[in-house]
Amino acid sequence: MRDNIEMTNAKAEPETAEQYKARLAAYVDGKDPIEIQRQTPAILAHLIEGVSPEKLKQSPAPGKWSISSILAHLADDEIASGWRYRQMVENSGVTLSSFDQDEWARLGDYGSSDPGEALEMFRLLRAANLRMLARLTAEEWQCFGIHSERGKMTVKDLASQMAGHDVNHIEQVRQILAVTEPRA
Repeated sequence: MRDNIEMTNAKAEPETAEQYKARLAAYVDGKDPIEIQRQTPAILAHLIEGVSPEKLKQSPAPGKWSISSILAHLADDEIASGWRYRQMVENSGVTLSSFDQDEWARLGDYGSSDPGEALEMFRLLRAANLRMLARLTAEEWQCFGIHSERGKMTVKDLASQMAGHDVNHIEQVRQILAVTEPRA
């Protein structure tokens, strides 16, 4: 499975790159993607506040990521996105490679990652990327790359996709907490 393409149904049929792009775009339709990105670390911090590290590391189902793994993934993905933004601005038209998120999870040992550290890493990387995005000119927002799976994307497109990616994972965290937290 590459670059955050998720499973779409119980039959475990992978969604296509176009379906993935459309789903993320729907999450941010009519909203400010930069504001979504700015709020995401605080939303995640609020969601996991008071939840035990054991619960955060608990997988909701076989083969599914725990909240801790999702947080580690968000940090890693922020590294990749920061690189992509900078490459597009520096070399508009550059080829953007995809990455195998499951291999990155294995290499990063997501299963044993500390959720607080992963969230803090994500927060710091996101802040750095938002500072860079805030300084871009109108022309730089239109610089682009050719993603190996998603085709041509501008810096603006990638910022919007990252906001949709945030919403996707926030909802996953909420769903996991709803299943694993005792009901009052």
